[in-house]
Amino acid sequence: MDHASSFGAAAAAYAEHRPDYAPAAVRWALETAPGPRVLDLGAGTGKLTATLVAAGAAVTAVEPDPAMLSELRSALPGVRALSGSAEHIPLPDGSVDAVLAGNAMHWFDMDVAGPEIARVLAPGGVLAGLWNTVDDGVEWVAGLAEVSGSAAIGPRDTPASWRAETAAMFPAGFGSAEQAGFAHGQVRTAGSLVATLGTRAGMLVMPDGEREAALGRIRAYLASRPETAAGEFTLPMLTCVLRTRRIQTTA
Repeated sequence: MDHASSFGAAAAAYAEHRPDYAPAAVRWALETAPGPRVLDLGAGTGKLTATLVAAGAAVTAVEPDPAMLSELRSALPGVRALSGSAEHIPLPDGSVDAVLAGNAMHWFDMDVAGPEIARVLAPGGVLAGLWNTVDDGVEWVAGLAEVSGSAAIGPRDTPASWRAETAAMFPAGFGSAEQAGFAHGQVRTAGSLVATLGTRAGMLVMPDGEREAALGRIRAYLASRPETAAGEFTLPMLTCVLRTRRIQTTA
């Protein structure tokens, strides 16, 4: 199973267990946008969409996976939600003031998606990617990352790896990129955190036996830690943002 197409089979679990995004991160992503029209590109089940709606944006969501799109429409019936992809955006030229992508931009074919994103952006429009990372500056979280392995906590999933992986991600036609991180957290239990990590793309494409063994190691680790062994706890996170603006050209 391809990583990028692995989520649909677990759409309900993704909707239940994946975190939302720090409101401060969304505000920063949008602060230089020329207007309120925002495209949530690769919107999944609507985790970022919901935060954008709460921020007062006029949101259009675009998602290629039918199961994920169905979850989004069920959760957010008032949002315009369309089938499409970063490489084929079903919107007119210059129709949005910002394009945001939540934990999705690394799946885009930027050679094709870059010109498409530039096409739908108004002059001076913003392009921003948001990623939720675990804060491995916290000792028990660093231990969790080590036990989980790269299939569950891998590239872009910790602040340092995120900075390195995204530094050169933006396509031609956009200005210099800025990076910032914003404190966030997700209330979890040991069981729900295991379920969350089970929705990672690397886990979803594992053979069943390997996935269950990996999840078993994570369960054992969480049971061994006083921070996570009993009841609810907050998983320390950062919502990391990479933003730029479309370069305005003159005729």
